[in-house]
Amino acid sequence: MEEKKMLKVTVDGKAYSYPYGTPYRAIAADFQDQSPWDILLVNREGKLCELHKVLDRDCTLKMVTAREKPGIQTYERSAVFLMLKAFYDVAGRENVERLSVEYSLSSALFILAKGSFTLDQDLLDRVEARMRELSAAAVPIEKRSISTDDAVELFRQNRMPHKAHLLSFRINSHVNVYSLDGFVDYFYGYMAPDTSYVKCFGLELFENGFVLRLPTQADPNQLGEFRPSQKVFRALYESSQRSQALNASNVAELNTTISQGRATPLILAHEAMMEKKIGDIAAEIAARKGVRFVMVAGPSSSGKTTFSHRLSTQLWACGLRPHAIATDNYFKNRADTPRDENGQYDFEGLDAMDVAQFNEDMVRLLNGETVEIPTYNFKKGVREYNGNFLALGEGDVLVIEGIHCLNDQFTSSLPKQSKYKIYISCLTTLNVDDHNRIPTTDARLLRRIERDARTRGHSAQATIRMWPSVRRGEENNIFPFQDSADMIFNSSLIYETALLKPYVQPLLFGVPRDSEEYIEAKRLLKFLNYFLPIPADDIPKTSLMREFIGGGCYHV
Repeated sequence: MEEKKMLKVTVDGKAYSYPYGTPYRAIAADFQDQSPWDILLVNREGKLCELHKVLDRDCTLKMVTAREKPGIQTYERSAVFLMLKAFYDVAGRENVERLSVEYSLSSALFILAKGSFTLDQDLLDRVEARMRELSAAAVPIEKRSISTDDAVELFRQNRMPHKAHLLSFRINSHVNVYSLDGFVDYFYGYMAPDTSYVKCFGLELFENGFVLRLPTQADPNQLGEFRPSQKVFRALYESSQRSQALNASNVAELNTTISQGRATPLILAHEAMMEKKIGDIAAEIAARKGVRFVMVAGPSSSGKTTFSHRLSTQLWACGLRPHAIATDNYFKNRADTPRDENGQYDFEGLDAMDVAQFNEDMVRLLNGETVEIPTYNFKKGVREYNGNFLALGEGDVLVIEGIHCLNDQFTSSLPKQSKYKIYISCLTTLNVDDHNRIPTTDARLLRRIERDARTRGHSAQATIRMWPSVRRGEENNIFPFQDSADMIFNSSLIYETALLKPYVQPLLFGVPRDSEEYIEAKRLLKFLNYFLPIPADDIPKTSLMREFIGGGCYHV
């Protein structure tokens, strides 16, 4: 028998020899004892590979666990596949009309179930028991390529019209499908090689559906804490209802609208819904006679600035006189700014703000005094006073925007009744299909890539590189305070990914293949491939999306 060719595999700077055709899973097993977390993928010189793939060249490999973003995404996808298989097994395939993974909610996925069964905890307990049975059996998750036409017909026959509809827009002649003990599905992204990799999960009833609880990237071996924000859930649920009303609950429905030349009515309808919501918020503020400070906070690229402008317009229409103040003007001078554990300036923490000066100025305004509002010179790193005097008269309100605006420590001297707090975030409810959700962070990252390129000259690579740091700041300084808001405003627009596609796609192609950011850029490019593009011509100048693509009537 001819001896197999030996190939050189470099891991952590050390060279090893493996026969040609060795599965990556076998190589990963040799390094598993070096990690407390399961190896789910390998990174072969910037290309992610599933563990069933085989070695066919000399290469450098990096083991990928759920402590990394691609790894935790693979775990989540595999857990969803396992849950779907188990649910169909327990409820009976013929009894399940629809199972749809709606959105992420506090270390869990919210799922709606429809069919000839009673959704109760007893059913979920039986489904979870079936999941554990399949997990213990290490059932293979098999991947195969079939023609797109065959896939469309397969999913039509299997009562998954959402997938058939999605794939009907695919240009590729073939698509990859996954099989689990005879259950076939289509997923956007990579999978674990078998069910034994999915050990940590739980099912619980929640509202009108249930949640699939999952571990977090910070601790992949433990279930994440499930403490959902009811206010955020309500905002997500209302948005999903609006999407259904506009017949745009998933990418296939959106693509249908675009392909039939009906994108403009959809854009205008969603913009009208958003304007009405802003008007309702302004009316509520006007009805609260004691409100003098409208505090607006939200994570990066939520559209806080444009929202504040539009809210000010509506407040003016309600008979109030709004004045904008950016909390950035109350940064401490650069010399007094604290540093993080890496010795870098920490501009995200509350200690970077001159909290005492902000409170003193706001209290003086509340007491009827005239105050000189500072301007922060970011080039020099100092606060300056340029004669910007302000006094609050009858009907005057301050619209204050900043990441700490929901934190009562930042406004500790202001009476509660004088504040109206708004949490704004891009809570997308548009998913690829019923089983492939779009993370809200993806929508914000796409927005930021375009805005950073347009206004700051940053490459997509630079924006992707800094994104994890931005997310950590949000986790510490914004998300813990979202439930303290009087109002949650969802700035997501159904059409925005289709709009951003022609702007962001070229930027992502510019990320070097040999960079650490390439894997994320490639994932986003694959994601954008699902969308038909729409031009910016009919986007209103007042639209929140103008903050990112330009051409708006507000100076942002």
